[in-house]
This record gives sequence, C-alpha cells and structure tokens, in this order.
Amino acid sequence: MILIVSGRTDIVAFYTKWFINRYHAGFVDVRNPYNPSLINRIYFKDVDAILFCTKNPTPILPFIGQIKIPMLFHVTITPYHRDIEPNVLSKEKIIEGVKELSRKIGKENVYIRYDPVFINDHYTISYHIKAFSRLCALCENYIDGFIFSFLDNYKNVQKNYHILHPHIWTEDMYKKIGLNFSKIALKHHLYIKTCAEKENLSKYGFIKGECLSQELAERLTGKSKFKKWNARKNKNCNCVEMVDIAAYNTCQHLCVYCYANYAEEKIKENIKNHDETSSVLIGHVKEDEKIIIRR
Repeated sequence: MILIVSGRTDIVAFYTKWFINRYHAGFVDVRNPYNPSLINRIYFKDVDAILFCTKNPTPILPFIGQIKIPMLFHVTITPYHRDIEPNVLSKEKIIEGVKELSRKIGKENVYIRYDPVFINDHYTISYHIKAFSRLCALCENYIDGFIFSFLDNYKNVQKNYHILHPHIWTEDMYKKIGLNFSKIALKHHLYIKTCAEKENLSKYGFIKGECLSQELAERLTGKSKFKKWNARKNKNCNCVEMVDIAAYNTCQHLCVYCYANYAEEKIKENIKNHDETSSVLIGHVKEDEKIIIRR
C-alpha cells in the first residue's frame, strides 16, 4: 500500500503533529468522504511508501528521521501572489525547506510541482518563463526535475473566475511555454514532465509521465506489480494506486484554484474540530461508526 499525504488537504503544512502522532500510534483512521460513518483503519506496518504532497515542507523537517517508511515529496511552488494563494508561505522559505529536505532524503526523492499553470493579463507566459527560470536556478542542485500541470476547471475554479480570469490556451501558447520551459530545465540539468494532462507537450521537450509511476514505485519499495489508480476520475492518469488519509475542506492555504476546498463555509468548522490526538483528522471516531481494516 502507498499512502498519499495528501491530495485532500496539506497535512504537512498544517497537521504534521497529528500525522506524527498517528505514525507512532501505528495506525490512522480515514473517513470515507462519501460515507463519513464508514472508516478505514490503516496500519503503518502495511504501508510500503508515502508520497507527501505539500506547499510547505518545513513543519515536518524535524521529524523526517523518525519515519522509517520510504518516502517521496512533491512540493508545489508556483509564482502566484496573495490574490491567488492567500496563505502560502513565502516562496523563499519554501525553497529553503526544499533544500533541507533534499539534504535529508536525497534529491532523487524530492520533486517540485509547478502546478497549476494558468495565464491571464498579469500572469502572462513571459511572467511564467521568468519565474520558472529563477526557480530552476535556485533549485537545480536539490532536485532532479519538475512536474507540470495546467489549471483544471473544477467547481471552485468556476466560482473564482472573477479572480483568476484565465485565458483560453492556444497551440501557439502551448508551444511557447513548452519550448521555453524545456530549454530552461535542460540548461539547469533538470527534466520537466506532465502527469494526467490531455495536452501532450512531449513534442516540445517535456516528458509525458506520471506523478508516481510503476517504475518509481518499484524503485522506492523494492516491490512490483502495483495496481493502476483506477479510482481517479482523470482518465489521463496512469499513476499507481495510492490511499489518501485526509479530509476535504480542511486546507488553510485557501488557494482560489483548489479542488479540495469546495465548501469553504465548512473549513473553519472542520479546523475547529481537529484534534491532533485523534485517530481521524477531523473530529473523533464515534461508537456507532463502522471501522474496516484496510490491508
């Protein structure tokens, strides 16, 4: 089993103490997002690897040595300001966290996600090219490559169109950003790949790959034949199956493009109900709730 920590919220940035408590307790309980009274219990002894996804790796850095399970980190760094990412840590501090993380677990296990990418009158293609060039220069000795994704049209994105004002992509735009990003990455001895993208940028020098491929899972765990993540709605995704341990509507970054916060009126309530000593991220397990052990 491979855990993703997390696609539903930023556990590393906001709930590291809870995660470390669960790790030392030996298990974590996960509510089914579509049937909250149904709980999966996962024992860490059954976990082969962990993929941490975060916009801020610094809270977990003091605890890395305690985690004895193979791990990868995807750290998202995008060039947007407070209008788009209200509560994200300064990019300079995030990059310093990436560097320390790389020193601790090896640069082959640290990826930067330049994700999601959208274009508007302020965040132009030229703006992105300049930002990506600077990011590569700062990180080239601490990572091997980038994962690149375009903005998806989630409900939250639609609700925030008046803030995002995203332009419609044309083939010329794909070509300009594709060729320039590939050239910049190559200059800094880095690769750049897409995951779960319908648009194929391989003709411009990108790698068409996965966030967590079968080959990478085998390298990380020493095991083979992981299942494809068929539960994902995105049919372009070929990642191996992963299990998320978090809950939606709990991320405090409040990025306007986020799919995981789709009912923002619940966020404050959920945060208030978080207990770092509980076995579930939000609230507590009740006596009448059903627990199923997931192996």
